[in-house]
Amino acid sequence: MEFSIATILSHLSADKLVPGKVLEKKLGCEEPEELEKLQISLDVLEKVGVVTKEFGKYRRVMEEDVVEAKLRCSSKGFCFAIQDEEDADDIYIRESHLSNAWNSDRVLVKIIKEGTRRRSPEGEVKLIVERANPSVLARVVEEKGEYNAVPLDDRLLFELNLKNNDDSLIDAVNHLVHVNVLRYPIGQNPPLGKVIRVLGSDAEAAADTDIVSSKHDLPQEFSERVLQKASVINAEITEAEIQQRLDLRDLLTITIEQEISKDLNLFIENAFTLDKTEDNHWRLGIHIVDVAHFVEPETHLDREARKRGTTVHLGEKIIPMLPEIVQNYCTLVPDVDRLTISVFLIFDEKGQVMESQIQPSIIRVDHSLTYKEVQNMIGTGSTKPELETTLELLSHLFFELAPLVKAQRLQRGGFDITLDQITSYFKDEGRIGAIASYASLPVLSLMTELMVLVGKVVAQHLKELQLPSIYCTQAKPDWDELEDLLKLVANLKLDFHLESEDELQSVDYYHLIQEFGKSDYEKVLHYLLLNSLKSDKYTQHPSSHFGLALPIYTHCVSPGQRYVDLQIQRILKALFQYGRDRRHSRVSKGIDLRSSTCYGEINWNVLPPAIQTYLEGDLHSLITHLNEREKIAQDAESDLAGLKKAEKMKDCTGKVFSGLITGVQSYGFFVQIEDSLVEGLVHVSSLKDDWYEYRSRHTCLVGRKNRTAYRLGDTVEVEVKSVDYYRQQIDLVTVRGGSDAVDEDFED
Repeated sequence: MEFSIATILSHLSADKLVPGKVLEKKLGCEEPEELEKLQISLDVLEKVGVVTKEFGKYRRVMEEDVVEAKLRCSSKGFCFAIQDEEDADDIYIRESHLSNAWNSDRVLVKIIKEGTRRRSPEGEVKLIVERANPSVLARVVEEKGEYNAVPLDDRLLFELNLKNNDDSLIDAVNHLVHVNVLRYPIGQNPPLGKVIRVLGSDAEAAADTDIVSSKHDLPQEFSERVLQKASVINAEITEAEIQQRLDLRDLLTITIEQEISKDLNLFIENAFTLDKTEDNHWRLGIHIVDVAHFVEPETHLDREARKRGTTVHLGEKIIPMLPEIVQNYCTLVPDVDRLTISVFLIFDEKGQVMESQIQPSIIRVDHSLTYKEVQNMIGTGSTKPELETTLELLSHLFFELAPLVKAQRLQRGGFDITLDQITSYFKDEGRIGAIASYASLPVLSLMTELMVLVGKVVAQHLKELQLPSIYCTQAKPDWDELEDLLKLVANLKLDFHLESEDELQSVDYYHLIQEFGKSDYEKVLHYLLLNSLKSDKYTQHPSSHFGLALPIYTHCVSPGQRYVDLQIQRILKALFQYGRDRRHSRVSKGIDLRSSTCYGEINWNVLPPAIQTYLEGDLHSLITHLNEREKIAQDAESDLAGLKKAEKMKDCTGKVFSGLITGVQSYGFFVQIEDSLVEGLVHVSSLKDDWYEYRSRHTCLVGRKNRTAYRLGDTVEVEVKSVDYYRQQIDLVTVRGGSDAVDEDFED
């Protein structure tokens, strides 16, 4: 089983001794070479003072001046160690103090000089705990019969010697290749690599999904050991298991999914029911497939899922978190019994949740529909005879209930961001960070409303019962990044004003969006607003989510695609199995731990101490890892979208487009081409008609003689000059546009 120093340290703490046998089990070390590797790693960690050994057991040594961080380096060789804590100082690392660490590596850094008001603290890398670049995209070069690989990422300032320098590498010279790192640099010895695959003569000749997968080192297949463990899973549902669950097989149950290519294996994780209570209130049931029933903790299958963290969607290529055979056991298909975790929401007439319940259940899907089918059914009010009852359910769901839920969110200060293309395969907000509105498919947005509400309800339940948990949060946008957008809004004469970052609330985005509707550039403004949002982050502590305007929230509806959802499911199942519904056995009647009616009634620990401790376990390191995996997935998906845009613009070289100036710097200005939402740079050196000066106060470039200004919000016509496909950089030149400068534009 593969493991890193970071993985070992995640299972150690400063206040508890851990036997070596326990580490072997947690890391899945079974083979002699794996056990030997683990022992060597522990010996080295002990020697450098990171762990200590007492009575054959291991404990983490914590030092005040040593912090864990992630390296961020520039192409010029400047490196900073970025700590996980939001407001912690970045630590400057000189090249001589990197200890052969590379960009994005996770390291232990020793502080060697305290920071001042104007200067960052300085540090040196004490230990590399996890390598971020087990493989690289590179170009093969040959000199005097020796072959080297030059990484395309200019933040990796080295070359790799290539193993097997024989005739097989001749054809790879000056080609784009995927190189596996066999040995990292040791002392004066350079790194050693081996070409895994020749991708093409250059980036443009290679497949975009291959470039992205290689660049971010996304796994291409599951190991034989993982597949073997998956193949022996017992998928049979026993009568004893059914007896422990709520039997919902008689309820009309439907699934609604996106239309996806038949070549892809669609994993359907959620189903829906809707009925009325005795008090005539709507009761919505959202049923989440019980993946935790099949993927047990600390198995090879679980470790692989944890390592991947999330499913990555690269267009027609999906890199799953779990093997296909496991998905087949779980996916919700018609007329097949499936184990689920059901979240029931009971609403009042205004769409507020009166009561919620979370239950282990068994369901049987009656109909599987696509969003387009649902949209057509409720739009026309007609369908096939066998779906008449289903149409009635859908009409109630999307005409009555979901709009009320949306109204409640908007009343809290929530907002929707309008998008043209569906960019998420998750039913909640996914990696968008807010609820997206699709004019052509409103039912999709309404479904997202309901799934986000489930995340809120589950998070609230975990918090009220004081269970160990992982919460999903989103901080306010960075004011520096938002300022340019606000200046753009002002220059477009839209009526919105915000004084400072302290005033910023979710409702301000709602008001901004209302103003966007008055602009000819509404589509561009929505896109810029979306890009201003920060990414979701996972944390142990309840915290607000800006984009969803929620005080508490978690991800829980995709346990087969996100490890955090799987972990939440395990916590809920621990509650079902071990939850104590009364303070002590002398109390005759307990409370319902599965219902929101128990809130405020609990003054004891719901879970036994051993179970609570086990679930808390390595929560901190798990959260750090999952945040990193989400970042990698988001970067990979964004890279693919960027490559597709670059490819499209490459074919448009020499063509003229109309665009909006959305950013101005001393070196030029950025233009957003509205039709394709592609951004390009007009470099100041291409403005041949005058000498242009940058005026930071008014965010514009001004010509000394012709008094032409290029400022935020100006419309320009630009010609596509060149496209760097791999770096996704589009160079533009102005054909016409800009505006007349005024006296204040010349003020510094």
